[in-house]
Amino acid sequence: MKKFIAGLAATLCLVSGAMANSGGAPWDKFPTEKMTDVSSLQNGAKLFVNYCLNCHSAAYMRYNRMRDIGLTEEQIKQNLMFATEKVGDTMKVSLDPKEAKAFFGGVPPDLTVIARSRAGSQGTGADYLYTYLRGFYRDDTRPTGWNNTAFPGVGMPHVLWELQGQQAAVFEEVKDAHDPAKTEHRMTGMTALTKGTMTTQEYNSAIGDLVAYLQWMGEPAQHQRYRLGVVVILFLGVFMVIAWRLNASFWKDVK
Repeated sequence: MKKFIAGLAATLCLVSGAMANSGGAPWDKFPTEKMTDVSSLQNGAKLFVNYCLNCHSAAYMRYNRMRDIGLTEEQIKQNLMFATEKVGDTMKVSLDPKEAKAFFGGVPPDLTVIARSRAGSQGTGADYLYTYLRGFYRDDTRPTGWNNTAFPGVGMPHVLWELQGQQAAVFEEVKDAHDPAKTEHRMTGMTALTKGTMTTQEYNSAIGDLVAYLQWMGEPAQHQRYRLGVVVILFLGVFMVIAWRLNASFWKDVK
């Protein structure tokens, strides 16, 4: 429990830094329909294991929990388990925290509840991740050679660049709205440098799948909770009518 609290606290510290650097710009909307698409969740799990689990752990999620998104234990063992042999193990990584700090300037946060922890005034946590994973651009001033529109000054490199391709930010000198004598160096868009193995539409869809999985991982029982909530509301509604009629029957002869 202490490890969980410490990990969550570290994640929240990174979140506050990301929020402070985001400049308050609205995040792109995550395609919520992917949350109910089993094939999207399965593809997201594959992307997570292949591209995220090398540095980031999900130490509070067990591999066998992915049975809830339609995968068998055999499929999990054959396709998604590279760091352990037991399907009941948690999704940890062997990256040394000291080496990670030397490489990236900080220890990569645990991603178990990352989608739940990053909600803000600009949108949900899923919106943030969807914007963040599509917002990397080349920046030679950064140690990794990459920067990000949602998290300026990010220490993480763009691990999905082969899928997306490389893009550069386009900046313009814009007059300050409060002082016309001053100008701002403002980013106005992106331009493609190299093509990736996916088209823009394919990459956006793949990122939607990955974010859907991260959202599901933060609360695997979310859909069951929603369904149970509907049942409870219906139960209370039916018995409210019964109680109302029973009360009327008891008091009908009282004037």
